Amino acid sequence: MNKSLAALLALAFVLAGCNTVKGMGQDVQRAGSAIERAAK
Repeated sequence: MNKSLAALLALAFVLAGCNTVKGMGQDVQRAGSAIERAAK
């Protein structure tokens, strides 16, 4: 349950931070980069 709450909070911050389509694209790119780094 704590992981679900943390995920919801993170999602809320991401959605609040990307007010434009450009911002959303940058957020998605950063998330993808983080996943790639974690996979290495």
